[in-house]
Amino acid sequence: MKTINQLLKGKTVLTIDYFERKLDEKRRLTIPSELRDELSSGVVLTRGFGNYLHMYPSGTWDNEVEPELKGSILDERIADLNVRFRRGKTDAQLDLKQGRVTIEQHLLEYARIDRDVVAVRAGAYWRIMSPEASD
Repeated sequence: MKTINQLLKGKTVLTIDYFERKLDEKRRLTIPSELRDELSSGVVLTRGFGNYLHMYPSGTWDNEVEPELKGSILDERIADLNVRFRRGKTDAQLDLKQGRVTIEQHLLEYARIDRDVVAVRAGAYWRIMSPEASD
């Protein structure tokens, strides 16, 4: 795992920018303990721009993505973004005890994820993909 140490309010916080995991038999992705606070209020999973998924903390979805999806009803670019991100969108809660989130089968199929998962931070959200996916 690649990490960066940051100072936040006088405390050293370990920030994870990349992790690899295997899904369990119930399609659950175990989130590293260092990230669980970030995702504790909920997770939004959507299709990405390519054959991968986006995983947003609920607050990021509500405060950054939703406002970008609003616009003129006649703006085709906005309509296309709405279709891309809302098609198959799921809201999930992080299992706080084990730190797991369930990924729906239709999203796994879209991203061509079998069992192995690579997760990379892309700013305020995570790109979830198969290890075979191109960057």
